[in-house]
Amino acid sequence: MILIVDSGSTKTDWIALSDDGNELFQTQTLGLNPQVLSQEILRERIINNFELYKHRQEVKKLYFYGAGCGVEKPRKLIKEVFDDFFSLADEIVVKEDTYAAIYAVAQNDTPSIVCILGTGSNCSYYDGKEIDQRVISLGYILMDDASGNYFGRQLIRDYHFNKFPKALAEKFGKAYDLSSETVKNHLYKNPNPNTYLATFARFLIENKDEEYCQGLIKRGLSLFIENQVLQFDDAREVPVHFVGSIAFYLKKELKAVLEDYELKIGKVLKRPIDGLVAHHKGYILQK
Repeated sequence: MILIVDSGSTKTDWIALSDDGNELFQTQTLGLNPQVLSQEILRERIINNFELYKHRQEVKKLYFYGAGCGVEKPRKLIKEVFDDFFSLADEIVVKEDTYAAIYAVAQNDTPSIVCILGTGSNCSYYDGKEIDQRVISLGYILMDDASGNYFGRQLIRDYHFNKFPKALAEKFGKAYDLSSETVKNHLYKNPNPNTYLATFARFLIENKDEEYCQGLIKRGLSLFIENQVLQFDDAREVPVHFVGSIAFYLKKELKAVLEDYELKIGKVLKRPIDGLVAHHKGYILQK
């Protein structure tokens, strides 16, 4: 059995394939970001999934692409969890989620820029063979422009600084518990503060036609383009692909901002798992 896994900070998609490439099952767990979660929490999230626990000794190969796996220490941490849980696997590969996005949207050897806009955000250049990621993420507090957690942070700040339009503020206040105690508990005491912040992005998407929301969306997307996409000299000559729920649900706004910067939008996918599976099936069929 082969497991193909795409993990963000919020959720993780798992697809199991037989040795000849046929799909056996799909399942989902909570996000498995080793930069913000302990080994104990990572292990618990996997063990609590019935399908994974049931088939754990049948897994021979595991290909994991995840948020927070861009540096060695977190990769090692989560691989130790996999080595223990899938103890009979003879190959376990852990890569950052950028690779999943590229495998899902990049066509053959065509150069392109590939971006992730989900709970977090990042951007890479793919020349058809190699990945060039010039900005190393410093995490959700300092970076992640235009991500779910970025928009959530801005919404909470604007609400408490009384920068919301009155009617929209009332709507926002009824939708969430925004007391200082609750917010600070989630940010400083509970796990996954980045995921908590990203939950507020749903409000932005549901109310995106409001003038205030349009302004916030445009500012966030413009920051991402200026700080990430335009770092590459030929950004205006290649397609710019996007993967992630924020990009997917704000596709119209994203396209408009890209046009303002004379950039060409490419594919926009909510999640990369289907393209990722197709990529691995191609290797299976070549054997």
